[in-house]
Amino acid sequence: MFKTDGSYVHSLDTSEVAIPELFTFPFYYEPHEWCKKASEEIQNYLETQTDFQHNFGLDNSQNGLEIGKMFGVMIVQQPNNELGYLASFSGKLAESNFLKGFVPPIYDTLQPDGFYKQGEAYLNTLNSQIEALEQAEILLEAKTAFADLKQESQTTIEAFKREAKLKKKSRQEKRQAILKHPSNEQEKLLEDLKQESIQSNLKLKYLKRNYEQALIKAEANLNQLEAPILKLKAERKALSARLQQQIHEQYQFKNANGDSKDLISIFKQTELGYPPAAAGECAAPKLFQFAYTHHLKPIAMAEFWWGISPNAEVRKHKQFYPSCRGKCEPILGFMMQGLNVEPNPMEQITNLDIDLEIVFEDEYLLLVNKPHEFLSVPGKSIKDSVLTRMQNYLPDASGPLLVHRLDMSTSGLLLVAKNEKTYKNLQKQFIDRSVKKRYVAVLDGELQHQQGEIELPLRVDLNNRPRQLVCYHYGKPAKTKFEVIEIKDGKTRVYFYPITGRTHQLRVHAAHKNGLHLPIVGDDLYGRSTDRLYLHAETIAFEHPVKKEWMAFSCKAPF
Repeated sequence: MFKTDGSYVHSLDTSEVAIPELFTFPFYYEPHEWCKKASEEIQNYLETQTDFQHNFGLDNSQNGLEIGKMFGVMIVQQPNNELGYLASFSGKLAESNFLKGFVPPIYDTLQPDGFYKQGEAYLNTLNSQIEALEQAEILLEAKTAFADLKQESQTTIEAFKREAKLKKKSRQEKRQAILKHPSNEQEKLLEDLKQESIQSNLKLKYLKRNYEQALIKAEANLNQLEAPILKLKAERKALSARLQQQIHEQYQFKNANGDSKDLISIFKQTELGYPPAAAGECAAPKLFQFAYTHHLKPIAMAEFWWGISPNAEVRKHKQFYPSCRGKCEPILGFMMQGLNVEPNPMEQITNLDIDLEIVFEDEYLLLVNKPHEFLSVPGKSIKDSVLTRMQNYLPDASGPLLVHRLDMSTSGLLLVAKNEKTYKNLQKQFIDRSVKKRYVAVLDGELQHQQGEIELPLRVDLNNRPRQLVCYHYGKPAKTKFEVIEIKDGKTRVYFYPITGRTHQLRVHAAHKNGLHLPIVGDDLYGRSTDRLYLHAETIAFEHPVKKEWMAFSCKAPF
């Protein structure tokens, strides 16, 4: 059971289930029964504990910022062969890195006398100095004076130019009229107009020069006042970089072979090239580190979410999730060296042993019914896909062939163009959003609204590809209409009408708390895994590129 008496290895009843032969593949797994039991014990503790205060967003009576947390459990074998489990949490909890019963961090950045807290204190001093200088009245007045002078110069010069343009036009008209004067008068009158033009140009020249000199003086004064701020900011940046470097060097990760590596070395060979923020603070690395440091053999692990979902991600209370890829994949890849780990299930998918069903075909295009768990285009390790099948089926076809794609887990209609002209025509229809598509899905729960529209902008989660985030700053617009078909046995069958076509759009719009807040049944990324993802591209309608006829096709969902 989960104990808070200072011990870290918690006892667990393991009598009914055989010990797993391979360690959990942490990025795609079904939790082992022992991990489920251990997680239940921690959840029971979290529901009743009085050891710490943290607002998980589950109790309306609590004040403060609502923050859910990822917790982890690891089944371990002790030197005496007894089995138990470790527990951990990501980041800090209740403003602390240490809570009884949970393994400690790999490095404690909160040590009062540690280099980080001392450096942080000095950074705070620099921040205060910078803020005080930036808010100084003399600087604010100098900024205002410079901005006002700049605006005044632009306004005055533009007004002078407009006036000069009108006078120039007047002089041109006068020149035409002078030609009617006696010849002995013309020369003097024309010379007067010429001098007037010269004086106008000289006035503009001096006006510009005077303002330029005034602006140079005002800017020099402003730069002089800002120089101490820039110096402090440069010092702050350099100190921050040094602190980050020192922290990365403190994170020394172990593996089952007895080797050690720091964060910098681990991430040096990755595409990013350097550690992302908070790397090493997740639950899983903490569990591995404690196990190796105390001669415990990792047997299985799982991670679950506790609390309210973040605004950007899809996280459900008490649900199990894989380790994040951006921060944890390089770290765990090193830490699992020497362990016998389950193979990546995503790389174990075998080729489809049946022909693709062709729903319609003519000399210009065709429609196939893509099975679920089958790729639209080849992946890194899996080559069999709709595209490769079509390349074999249509050896003389030209152009990219696939006009659009479906997620590997989604089944349904895919449009294939047999030549480049057809492809470009159909692609333009998709871009213009004139192609009409309807999906059918089964949601994990009962939806209260009969119909509606979801608008949540999406972008890729850089730390956890291919998951998508809701992001109002950098996300691309994404819109989906929905309509309830029926509610039965605690599930809701719906039609989805995607207005846009973003990656995982329907899955995120269904699962996110600001969407329908009901994941699609079988969604292993945003919900819970089952036999399949219950999402099917059922109908598609478009204008035939050559015949110019409106065509509509349907393919009934297999669920």
